[in-house]
Amino acid sequence: MTLKDLPQTSASAGAPTPQPIAREASLAAAAGEAFVYALPMIEMAAVRRNTLGRTGPQNSLSHQRGLIDHRARWVTTPNNDTLYSIAWLDLTHGAVRLTIPSTGDRYFSVALMDMFTNNNAVLGTRTIGNAGGTFTIIGPGQTGSGPDVVRVATPHAWLLIRTLVDGTADLAAARQIQDGFKLEGPSGSPPNDHAARNDAAPALFASIQSLMASDPPPATDTAVLRRIAAALELATPAAAEAIGEGVAAARSALMSGGRRLEFIEGWSYPRANLGNFDQDYRYRAAVALWGIGALPVAEAMYMRAAGNLENGFFDGTADYQLHLPARLPLNGFWSLTMYEVADDNQLFLTENPLGRYAIGDRTDGLRRNADGSVTLRISRGDPGGDRTANWLPAPKRGPFSLIMRCYLPRQEMLAGRWRLPPVREAGA
Repeated sequence: MTLKDLPQTSASAGAPTPQPIAREASLAAAAGEAFVYALPMIEMAAVRRNTLGRTGPQNSLSHQRGLIDHRARWVTTPNNDTLYSIAWLDLTHGAVRLTIPSTGDRYFSVALMDMFTNNNAVLGTRTIGNAGGTFTIIGPGQTGSGPDVVRVATPHAWLLIRTLVDGTADLAAARQIQDGFKLEGPSGSPPNDHAARNDAAPALFASIQSLMASDPPPATDTAVLRRIAAALELATPAAAEAIGEGVAAARSALMSGGRRLEFIEGWSYPRANLGNFDQDYRYRAAVALWGIGALPVAEAMYMRAAGNLENGFFDGTADYQLHLPARLPLNGFWSLTMYEVADDNQLFLTENPLGRYAIGDRTDGLRRNADGSVTLRISRGDPGGDRTANWLPAPKRGPFSLIMRCYLPRQEMLAGRWRLPPVREAGA
């Protein structure tokens, strides 16, 4: 469905013309809603642009051979637990075939995301097991044969593979698993370039129109498409100011945190619809900014710790600790990742003397207490002695954010019956 497919609204069918002030306010509101609705597509196009130069053409699988570090700026909130393998899919020329190798007892996941950032499928340890297989990936309106057909909701998509690494000594074995992933199919066409989120409204809305034409929204979004149609289609000078104001207000709200984070006992927990957003457009836009490519909660839960600043950020002036029990209610693994906060509030790994960007249950040399529990140390300076083994270094300056990842959470975590203990100031 595109905007041209929508039936005429009452205004275009001869209804009385609204008064100028009311019309400008209505246009501004529609423009803001349009920005929120389409922002995931803009962010997906940006990640595609940033990665294709390094990974090759569409329908080509590229493996990142090392764990991501502080130099990576192509995607916000990356993990430091898994090797990434990436492909951008163009299914307009036909299906592609994905071969997944046997992975033994190693965790992996293959996320297939449409251009609205929904996970249309996750093929991995949780869903298909570790024996491997071959899958045919098709787009809207296409047909495929065989029992292992996976359909993507848009003609273009992001295929993101995560392969677990148990420390640097395990890299060679993890890379061998990566080599078993194969992607075959027709060559994809080079994508058009598109405006970025901070560009002026005319260029931004032209890109939104183009993106929605190449990857049409679902019919279930008809209501919002009707509301935003006027803002996307009107290009008169008289409308430009109101549309620009609406976009600026929506952009500011999202970049400053969008929805207000809610913290429960010191942590902000994901919503149940993370990664499959339905009509929760504002949450979808916020995740596209703060953690694009997030997995559904059944695969992984991402929790942000409550700091002393807005959005859960820490100002970095104090030393902190996190005391965790011997076992967490999950079937996978956990890690706590440190992020520095960029000027636009996006989060990236931070340079540090240990080269340690995350700490978790697989960290080499992690020291446990007598009862099996573990106390993590979070600070700018090395806590020294035995505590260095459990030290997660903070940025030397500026605010930071802490995100806990729990892979394959059990029902007590998914249902909220079990909560993480809070991050506290050291000695508190």
